[in-house]
Amino acid sequence: MMESYSDGELETMLTDLESDLVERKESMKGGAPRKVRATVCAFANDLPNHSRPGILFIGASDSGRPTGLPITDQLLLELAQIKADGDIVPPPTLTVDKRNLLGNEVAVVAVEPADSPPVRYRGQIWTRVGPSLAIASAQDERVLNEKRRTHDKHFDSTPLRSSTTGDLDLRRFEEEYLPRAVSAADRAKNDRTSRERLAAAKMIASVDDPTPTVGGILILGKRPQDFLPCAYIQFLRIAGNRLTDAVVDNETCYGSIAEVIRRLEEKLAAYNRTAVDFMSAPQEIRRSTYPLDALQQLVRNAVMHRTYEGTNAPVRVLWLEDRIEIISPGGPYGAVTAEDFGLPGVVDYRNPFLAEAMRVLGLVQRFGIGIQAAKRALLENGNPELEFQLKPNWVHCTLRSQS
Repeated sequence: MMESYSDGELETMLTDLESDLVERKESMKGGAPRKVRATVCAFANDLPNHSRPGILFIGASDSGRPTGLPITDQLLLELAQIKADGDIVPPPTLTVDKRNLLGNEVAVVAVEPADSPPVRYRGQIWTRVGPSLAIASAQDERVLNEKRRTHDKHFDSTPLRSSTTGDLDLRRFEEEYLPRAVSAADRAKNDRTSRERLAAAKMIASVDDPTPTVGGILILGKRPQDFLPCAYIQFLRIAGNRLTDAVVDNETCYGSIAEVIRRLEEKLAAYNRTAVDFMSAPQEIRRSTYPLDALQQLVRNAVMHRTYEGTNAPVRVLWLEDRIEIISPGGPYGAVTAEDFGLPGVVDYRNPFLAEAMRVLGLVQRFGIGIQAAKRALLENGNPELEFQLKPNWVHCTLRSQS
């Protein structure tokens, strides 16, 4: 990414006219954060098909001169969080760096073209037309969809050839998913057919090839497990501390991703006891065996990051007397290694379309913070530290009850 531009090249880009590859901002004050995010979205869409990073300079005037803005760690962190704050889906690939250009420090954000366009910022597809930002036209959107079809490499974006659009719940798409995914202004346009809307949302391969994608079946499928037998969660309630002890409840959670998660979380809430302390403080203190927020974060993380390819294994949730174990098929992926697994800001996506769709459905609020949020909730609730075992083909997570 950043290595593709030398300091000399960056200085040339900084002082040259703004283009569809260059944007400058004096600071992140006022309306700049929104404009910066729209620009990141446009660079990621790469409508001109440059196939190289777009560059945002923070701390530079419109004329291309550094302003002397202090490039603090807080500013760099604010820029880095654009990737994971959930406003841009699918999450953009970008780097943030402090560079010394023309004798002054400048923050440089390099945005890679997306593998799976179109990319949306708060439901709208932004593109770069010369130095100007613009919302994509219907033709722009078709071009981006065609780019995606040639670049798709993730399993969740591939066509599921044994399925047809008849296997998708189109009413759910129109009434539930689309209003969350696409802005009201874009939905008001009447020049898009149902097939075009499905293709833009990546639920089918393309307008010309209406075969549902793997992600489309997972999100909208009437019976997803008919095509992806592994796409369920197995819940066991075990009466003891050993896996060989008696099973008192066994629930197989089938359906679409949202239905699977809802059914499991209902089961988790039913078994989660809450104790009330009247003595330790002037007001009563309520504390659950496990913080529900931590359970939700970890289960949803398991569903989002698991592998759906080449396996019949479900996500398994085992509730024992002294702990809960969550076993997810598929080990650390991409940029995430066993050494940095779960660290803040370290994130990669085996299923980028599924991650995007779960964000649209409200099942994920921000990307890359699920494990950290779970750890914090467990600490505040008085539970022992979260434990992980990582193998190339699975992730094993253990939550322990309060002592």
